[in-house]
Amino acid sequence: MALCAGRTVLITGAGGGLGRAYALAFGAAGANVVVNDIRADAAQAVADELRAAGVRARADSGDITTLAGAQAIVDAACAEFGEVQVLVNNAGVLRDRMFLSLSEDDWDTVMRVHLKGHYCLANVLGRRWRDAHKAGRPVDHPRIVNTSSGAGLQGSIGQSNYAAAKAGIAGLTLVQAAELARYGITVNCLAPAARTAMTEGAMPELVRKPEQGFDIWDPANVAAIVVWLGSALSAGVSGRCFEARGGEISIADGWHTGAVVDKGARWEPAELGPVIERLIAKGRPPQKVYGT
Repeated sequence: MALCAGRTVLITGAGGGLGRAYALAFGAAGANVVVNDIRADAAQAVADELRAAGVRARADSGDITTLAGAQAIVDAACAEFGEVQVLVNNAGVLRDRMFLSLSEDDWDTVMRVHLKGHYCLANVLGRRWRDAHKAGRPVDHPRIVNTSSGAGLQGSIGQSNYAAAKAGIAGLTLVQAAELARYGITVNCLAPAARTAMTEGAMPELVRKPEQGFDIWDPANVAAIVVWLGSALSAGVSGRCFEARGGEISIADGWHTGAVVDKGARWEPAELGPVIERLIAKGRPPQKVYGT
């Protein structure tokens, strides 16, 4: 039996790039696919591509940045497929500028699409899955897969708004995983590296398709871990942030409390210089911010 046979996955930003790759991979794994993208024509094209391959698919251009929009997306998906078992929050947008050049709209747009967009559908589906669990008819292996970024995990010059939103998503994932475990819901996030409209605009030479050999930037390379996380096989894996590029897969090693110096009394500000130096010396240096 196919890995996701009979499951329904809702993927945002699925009209191209990574989202399209995920949609095709889930379809190949036997899932029904809701292709959500604000670009209705792009969503329809991917849904048509899936249907041509024998996959049950629905194109959707609903608004993921409001609870009302998210509710409408879920209601339509459930009306067609009965239930949604997997949510892949993938949609994103860039408004890249140096921090002091960011406009308020640059900030708000990125936060709305990335951070609030992750909240809305997860909230609607999470409540649906919780209520089903409490009613004694739990949904089969409900899954949420969020999308962070290397920029969110370690920062990126010229992307303070994007990095802040993606860091927020990583933190959101930790809390969702802890709170939703009682309902059988797993929540993980992914920091993918692939050729997309966003990366081609930001670093076209780096992600250019090679003339021969393995294309490490092909979005299809990242799809395998997303399908696995959306399947029943990933039970017991929650609250993790995976990084994937080409043939590489790793799990990010997040913030941990480092060495501790305890005076046993209140510190004076003037005392702290040597203490901080010792703590820094004992700790592991952070990864460098992208672009430095």
